[in-house]
Amino acid sequence: QVQLVESGGGLVQAGGSLRLSCAASGSRFNRNAYDWYRQPPGKQRALVATIGFDGSTHYADSVKGRFTISRDSAANMGYLQMNSLKPDDTAVYSCHADLVTWSNTVYYDYWGRGTQVTVSA
Repeated sequence: QVQLVESGGGLVQAGGSLRLSCAASGSRFNRNAYDWYRQPPGKQRALVATIGFDGSTHYADSVKGRFTISRDSAANMGYLQMNSLKPDDTAVYSCHADLVTWSNTVYYDYWGRGTQVTVSA
């Protein structure tokens, strides 16, 4: 079955950096679109960054200039590089993906279970 698993979360001081990874498994994919969401404690889930099938990227205003979304479709991996982290970035970060195999089978709307990012002042 198709599955997404996030990794790379943890504890970091304000101003530090983390890189989150999203590994897709269950098939061999060659075209992937990834989104990263986050849910701070007591808050609703919000979109952080997207990368489309065409490689176009978009970012929430709160992370522009600090976060970078990327992918390696051949390796079935999505990434979120987070720099200049702030305490307000503390949240559970979740990966969402639409995945296309080499045989053009499309898997829509798959989610990872999330990884905790905690930024201390």
